Amino acid sequence: MKLSRLLSATSVLSSYSDPEITSLAFDSRHVSPGALFFALQGEKSDGNRFVPEAIEKGAVAIISQTKGLKANVPVVRVENIRLAMAEIASVFYDHPSHSLKIAAVTGTNGKTTTAFLIRHLCSHARLPCGLIGTVAYDIGSGIRPAIRTTPEAPDLQEMFAQMRDNGLKACALEASSHASILQRLHSVEFDTFAFTNLTQDHLDFHKTLDAYFNAKAAFFEQLPSQNKRAKAIINADDRYGHLLIERLRDRIPIIRYGVGASADFRASGVHFDTTGTTYQLAARGKSYLVRLPLIGMFNVYNSLAALATTATLGLELRAAVAALASSPQISGRMERVPAKRSFQVFVDYAHTDDALRNALNTLKELHPTRLIVLFGCGGNRDRTKRALMARTAEELADWTILTSDNPRKEDPEMIIAEAKKGFLRSRHECITDREAAIRHTVALAQPGDILLIAGKGHEKIQEFADHQTPFDDVVVASRAIADKPVES
Repeated sequence: MKLSRLLSATSVLSSYSDPEITSLAFDSRHVSPGALFFALQGEKSDGNRFVPEAIEKGAVAIISQTKGLKANVPVVRVENIRLAMAEIASVFYDHPSHSLKIAAVTGTNGKTTTAFLIRHLCSHARLPCGLIGTVAYDIGSGIRPAIRTTPEAPDLQEMFAQMRDNGLKACALEASSHASILQRLHSVEFDTFAFTNLTQDHLDFHKTLDAYFNAKAAFFEQLPSQNKRAKAIINADDRYGHLLIERLRDRIPIIRYGVGASADFRASGVHFDTTGTTYQLAARGKSYLVRLPLIGMFNVYNSLAALATTATLGLELRAAVAALASSPQISGRMERVPAKRSFQVFVDYAHTDDALRNALNTLKELHPTRLIVLFGCGGNRDRTKRALMARTAEELADWTILTSDNPRKEDPEMIIAEAKKGFLRSRHECITDREAAIRHTVALAQPGDILLIAGKGHEKIQEFADHQTPFDDVVVASRAIADKPVES
């Protein structure tokens, strides 16, 4: 495709010649002959420094925000390189989101489960649906592990194009707040956009809760300009969901979900046990009995969001309700560790105080003899939530084991020391090594106990300052259970 055709989608600040473009790249390590290279300026590196390497590998044109950048290939200067990259990527892949029903989900908690449920309901209704999110990508040729929750625009548009070419008709997409700030979803045409909730997270990036909310709200504020006339699916029971509804009122169609009287998709009579959840759904003037093989009030909300989303996409509601009964277990989301023992072990991704509170409250309603929680806090992430997580654990659990999560470039002992400031009593212990901590937690288990291993969920590695090591909470817990003597 000629460079001029790609640039017709964006605003440029300089003249250029017109080479043929065969691929797009924003990482010089992935440049191939004929590539258009985007010299992104990030927090940690300046893409302009890698222009010579990109050209050496075959880049035939450069997009940059930097004035006066010189190279022996055309250099096109733009005002906003991320907007330009998203616009160009959509053109290069022939606007693939126009050919798919795009159902996006954003919020602090629940994005992954809701996206998985949307995909399940669509596929059950013979609307083949792809998936892009925290745990996995599915573009129609098999599931593969995810690299980031919301990919950069060229990768995202390429994945949409692959879905289209593989015969998929829809995509369930997790939209992160980082993706909002970094314009990764610009030029994507949405059919629905769901908001789950908002609690403290990612303040290392956004600095304030208001800025974090505004990043989420920006997704919805851009929807009125969409050609598809997208609808907003919003948790009316969440404080920030209510603020979002007020902000969007009369601007776009809104469908509310929750347990309150104002909800368009409303749950009541909620009951759950170790096998799953049931509730009564009132929607579109009718009532339905919902059976869900997932536990917890948060999963009631996730399923409501999925039902509202898929109904808006055109799925028959009664069939969608029936399909929920065969919903899959979501990796690392209140995942029960298989074990025929007198105690139970769950692994959950809860890595904020609010998510931890939700998980612990859910398990308390199963009336365990004791509720024991293990958690850690990630390094190089929001430090203000560490003590809050400890306070939440101490408040709701009978015993807490504080350990490492992904320390990254921070000292694990220092992370634990910061988290310990949230403890007010002595119902806890600290074991830095996560595997040793999990084994110790399982060793503590007595008949009737429930153990929650929180923080890493689906993750398969543990990140340290200078290396990564394979680590899977479910695998480690399973081994510890197998090694624990059976009660006589």
